[in-house]
Amino acid sequence: MKKIKKTKLLLLFLALTMVFTLAACGDKSESDLKYVKKNGKLVIGYTDYAPMNYTDENGTFTGFDTELATLVCEKLGLEPEFVEIDWNTKEVELNAKSIDCIWNGLTIDDERKATMEITKPYVKNAQVVLIKKGTAYDGTASLIGKTVVAEQGSAGENTINADDNLKQADFVPKSLQTECLLELKAGTADAAVLDLTLAKTMTGEGTSYEDIEIVDYLAEEDYGVAFRKGSDICAEVNKIFDEFVSNGTMANLADKYGLELAD
Repeated sequence: MKKIKKTKLLLLFLALTMVFTLAACGDKSESDLKYVKKNGKLVIGYTDYAPMNYTDENGTFTGFDTELATLVCEKLGLEPEFVEIDWNTKEVELNAKSIDCIWNGLTIDDERKATMEITKPYVKNAQVVLIKKGTAYDGTASLIGKTVVAEQGSAGENTINADDNLKQADFVPKSLQTECLLELKAGTADAAVLDLTLAKTMTGEGTSYEDIEIVDYLAEEDYGVAFRKGSDICAEVNKIFDEFVSNGTMANLADKYGLELAD
């Protein structure tokens, strides 16, 4: 009897082991695309960043990325759900599945490509220096010892760290690029390093920052949409991007928001 009981227990243990193993394999084999299809939505991480994702003067949430993401979701048969995130913890939220992608003017670089699945480039950008009109500027050397702001964890911060002169400035990180403009306007910062796309939209005649101007171009770059590493959603979005380039959808959106498409 003891041998029979032991045999039965062993068989039960092996059966349970197989069940748990298959369940675990099933979880791992579920693709990212199946995951979002099952949820019926794509959770899109963004920050307030004109002209990519922002709320206009009429209270409407809009922007190049907002419109593009909505059109892509239609093609995928998903509902877009936009969730405002802290840019500094964007990858943590992505991997925790609090969001399914980062669609917010994300600069493509090798470090990000190593940890996330990023689409092909779709919009061109550059890092630019902004100052108050009337302020003397003779290259980044004139900012040594001065207060320079940029968004924390952004391409602007990386540009500052890569410039020998800007590394000698008093760098103050801010939570949002728009906060950097506020610092410049208030006179609490001497210069800001921001995305060209935002700088062109938010400064100059007819804006709240008419007294702020672009004085230097430091680095050219491209934007991409980031998904979890290995995500199969990325390839599907790339196919839709190709379609939108071919049928003129992408060009029409770029014209609407004053942007230049990536090559």
